[in-house]
Amino acid sequence: MAFVVAQEVPTSSSMAVPHGPAGVGKARHRMREQLARSGVSESVVDDAVLILSELLSNACRHGRPLGHGDAGDGDVRAAWHVDKAGRLTVEVTDGGGPTRPVPATPSVTARGGRGLNIITALAQEWGVRDSATGEVTVWVIVTEGHRREDFVTRVAGPSFDFANAFDDLD
Repeated sequence: MAFVVAQEVPTSSSMAVPHGPAGVGKARHRMREQLARSGVSESVVDDAVLILSELLSNACRHGRPLGHGDAGDGDVRAAWHVDKAGRLTVEVTDGGGPTRPVPATPSVTARGGRGLNIITALAQEWGVRDSATGEVTVWVIVTEGHRREDFVTRVAGPSFDFANAFDDLD
């Protein structure tokens, strides 16, 4: 006779991430592992890990660590939760900053500024929540297959068809 032991896999998690690039990889790894064990589809896990990376990068670049007045040492908080309908919510909370999280319109040669556009392309919806203590939480809801078809267009902008551009020159 064999006994099958069910392993309880968490559908939510929260972790402190060092304010800076050092903890981003650890947070991505932990999220990927926990969501995969929870049965979340690979495409949602991939999108969620990219979204988490973008949110943590933005928090470290534009926000202060939690509980501190200035950027530098300290933590931000990363959290994720799968609800009963299978929707995944990803959140990153920092100590606030001088600017609000809004999608940018970077130039073609800009080295950054595309993170929230990537999130907009992958997410069902996203938003910003402020606390009375000055903390800022950016939250994102990820679902299966949402907006994947137009991902490149939404992130890169309209494409230019060079083959047809010179048709009138013949």
